[in-house]
Amino acid sequence: MIAIIDYRAGNLKSVQRALKHLGLACRITDSAQEILAAERVIFPGVGAAGQAMETIRAHGLNEAIHAVIEQGTPFMGICLGTQIILEKSEEDGGTDCLGVIPGTVRRFAEMGLKIPHMGWNSLSPRTNHPLLAGVNPQAQFYFVHSYYPDPREADKIAATTTYGITFASVLASGNVFATQFHPEKSGEPGLKILENFSRWDGRG
Repeated sequence: MIAIIDYRAGNLKSVQRALKHLGLACRITDSAQEILAAERVIFPGVGAAGQAMETIRAHGLNEAIHAVIEQGTPFMGICLGTQIILEKSEEDGGTDCLGVIPGTVRRFAEMGLKIPHMGWNSLSPRTNHPLLAGVNPQAQFYFVHSYYPDPREADKIAATTTYGITFASVLASGNVFATQFHPEKSGEPGLKILENFSRWDGRG
């Protein structure tokens, strides 16, 4: 069973629908016990980092997420779920996040481009990660964000995307895989990533 972390916001239902479309058993839950017992865990999201972290801490889910990752359970972050696994976010005047991957979430600078970055963009893979296997190199993925992950260690970047600047759009570290884009809203290429996740053993 895939646990979808419920933090009282975000696009939980769209992730659930995508997984069910693939015939995958899943459950939206805020139960630390259910999250710890799941075969795989997804933290999806839209919204503000500060509010998300308040909810996570109030329900003890920060400890559950760290425990899931430490025990080797495959873990996937999506959009806000990618940002909150870094150490800090510039959002809300500065927010302490989970610190799974060293780095900071930064706001796009004013560059004459529309912020938030919203629409379809491609990936430039840096690694042959199992979750990107079988994905068409020309595929486009759906983004909607004003902030982007800036990991301190370059080897944590599995793919980049260019929107004014080139930023990390996929992070990977051990049993953690995280996308700044929304695979559940990205058609067949996104479904392929979710299908790969359902079979992944947590090794890069």
